[in-house]
Amino acid sequence: MALNKEPILKRCRYLGISPMVMGVSKESNRNPGNGGRKKVSEYGIQLKEKQKLKFIYGVLEKPFRHYFTIAEKMEGKTGDNLITVLESRLDNVVYRMGYALTRREARQLVSHRHFTVNGKRVNIPSYRVKEGDVIALYQGSRDSAKFKEIIEQNAGRVVPLWLESDKDNFSAKVVRSPKTEDLDYETETHLIVELYSK
Repeated sequence: MALNKEPILKRCRYLGISPMVMGVSKESNRNPGNGGRKKVSEYGIQLKEKQKLKFIYGVLEKPFRHYFTIAEKMEGKTGDNLITVLESRLDNVVYRMGYALTRREARQLVSHRHFTVNGKRVNIPSYRVKEGDVIALYQGSRDSAKFKEIIEQNAGRVVPLWLESDKDNFSAKVVRSPKTEDLDYETETHLIVELYSK
């Protein structure tokens, strides 16, 4: 599995996103600015928007392109569908539930078989959850000091409306498909659609 080891704060500055979106509480002290660069071309703006989504979800080019193809075949706007597909990844759902501090950590925890989907252990971070699925922390992992620490640190995190959290059972149910308006960051997915339409 390919890993993206790019420094988070540096990349956040370049893409113009808050490190909070990545689960990092440190704000960068440096002014993002434009580094004295000239006006960015239309292609450059579209490419940056694609890079932003790939970076946030930790997805490389080939799977991202695959998700775009899936989004195109779904009913509705391709850009909105792309967000639905990306948000439905199991590693993202674990992060949104508050059982990981970052999506990178969520990916690792899923790979180590700490989560179940409808009672079955799943170790594929890109596994796509659907409406009605119940994602839970594996019974044997619930007393772990690591998860107690994560849950304590994420105590104030708001679970998105498309997930119905059940803290007593360390689980959440997918009540509907995630939508663009559920996001905690700004995105212009139409730019990605335009980029891939060329």
